[in-house]
Amino acid sequence: MRKILVIRFSALGDVAMLVPVVRAAAEQNPETEFTVISRQQTEALWSGLPANVVFFGADIKGRHKGTKGLRKLMNEIDYTRFDAVADMHSVLRSWYIDIMCIAAGLKVRKIDKGRAEKWWLTCRFNHHKSQLKRTIHRYRDVFAKLGIKVDINEPRFENRGNGVGIAPFAAQKGKIFPIDEMEKVAADVARNETVYLFGGGKKEIDILESWERKYDNMICVAGRHTLADELEIMRGLRLMIAMDSGNMHLASLVGTRVISVWGATHPYAGFLGWGQAEEDCRQRDDLRCRPCSIYGNKECRYGDYRCLKFNLQHDCNQ
Repeated sequence: MRKILVIRFSALGDVAMLVPVVRAAAEQNPETEFTVISRQQTEALWSGLPANVVFFGADIKGRHKGTKGLRKLMNEIDYTRFDAVADMHSVLRSWYIDIMCIAAGLKVRKIDKGRAEKWWLTCRFNHHKSQLKRTIHRYRDVFAKLGIKVDINEPRFENRGNGVGIAPFAAQKGKIFPIDEMEKVAADVARNETVYLFGGGKKEIDILESWERKYDNMICVAGRHTLADELEIMRGLRLMIAMDSGNMHLASLVGTRVISVWGATHPYAGFLGWGQAEEDCRQRDDLRCRPCSIYGNKECRYGDYRCLKFNLQHDCNQ
């Protein structure tokens, strides 16, 4: 049996986008074993996959931290037994692993992140924005370089389940719809059905719990459940409202329709939730300054984040 090592650390959303690619690769290549190395926190994302997918959780802030930790990680998985490496991350940490594997005679192929085209997409002098290759397709291309054919059929989601999930936060300011306005959206939706609130971190949880106390039909999920439990709650929802964030990708992974909110970033960069419809993206297309950032981490050049000022209540009350 051919053995492939798949590497992807990084954020939860990036890992969630990799799952359907590995699933398809495993189903279509049952004679190949895929061992995925990712952060321990992502383990729940890999449940229910074919038997030829093995997950190994890396403790990159603990025993696998730094070059010594990475060497320990590779020894723990006995990296010399693999035939090839699919580096789906392509950063310093994964490059160190790549070098070790190349030295051991393994074939290594890395993701092409399209850094130059993403720079041009966010350049203020580019007034003709266009869709770039989707991240999930970039993952597929790495397998293709290793001679592993993967056909991915994009799912289409239909309204199902009960309740609406709302995830009002993101890692970067340029992705977050004004919280006071999002509270109005949540309150409006809660008049007709149950709203489930998702987030992470003490400050976010405090805000969501204050909404729960203030309004009927609101349940704060944040900080009270495991990731596996949150995925099951999302699976049972009729709809999810989320920023360009990890929760958009988690909901996509379990087949829930998402109305996604975009500010400084844009679906053109290739990070729209897998299977989600472009018409469910809420954004301002009248601003020539968008997108100004791939990850939403740049300060607004005007200082007012005008890209996040629009009427979301009407769009989400459906």
